[in-house]
Amino acid sequence: MKKTSIALAFIVALFFVSAVPSFAQYGQYGQYGQTTPSQSILIDKQVGKPVGTTKGGVTEIEYVDNLTPADPRFKPGAEVDFKIRVKNTSSVQLDAVTVTDTVPAYIEPIEGPGTYDASTRIITFNAGTFAPGEEKTYFLKTQLYGQDKLPSDRGLMCITNYAKAYNANVSDDDTAQFCIEKEVLGVTQTPKSGPELDFLLLAGQMSVLGVGVIIKKKAK
Repeated sequence: MKKTSIALAFIVALFFVSAVPSFAQYGQYGQYGQTTPSQSILIDKQVGKPVGTTKGGVTEIEYVDNLTPADPRFKPGAEVDFKIRVKNTSSVQLDAVTVTDTVPAYIEPIEGPGTYDASTRIITFNAGTFAPGEEKTYFLKTQLYGQDKLPSDRGLMCITNYAKAYNANVSDDDTAQFCIEKEVLGVTQTPKSGPELDFLLLAGQMSVLGVGVIIKKKAK
């Protein structure tokens, strides 16, 4: 009887030992307790705000989210700088991240990463792999159209630049606004001479003469 009890206890213990790994591999709630780590990405698009000029003649730039009509405005033909900041805001690696930048009207890209498709006005470049928390920064230089290529019926225009970062699992987008002010080309006309103008000029001369006479009388 004692030997039978010992043998039975051994079999029960062996069962629990073999079963523990099966339960442990699924965690506290079994196989339904496992979750895939979430992925997230952030893109921040900014435009360069001219804030001054150095002694060497270099324009100092402060990057901001947007420029309103109350901020400095860009003249036709001026250069406009942009900054794109992309960050992996998740705790897992992000692979094959692509960045696109849609160039707005009245402006052309002149320097920066990627390739530019003139038909779609989209710049595209491969940002590669991002480790958890990793951030990368890119700069884009553009130039405004000249005065003759801007709309003739608009003196002030505010336009928006759109950028997007994405891969197969996540995406994010952002915009940056800036304003263009055209040069006002006015024509000054000289008033034509006429009877009314001649009368006013004569009256003015007479009043000046009268003042002169009064001054002379007081001087005596």
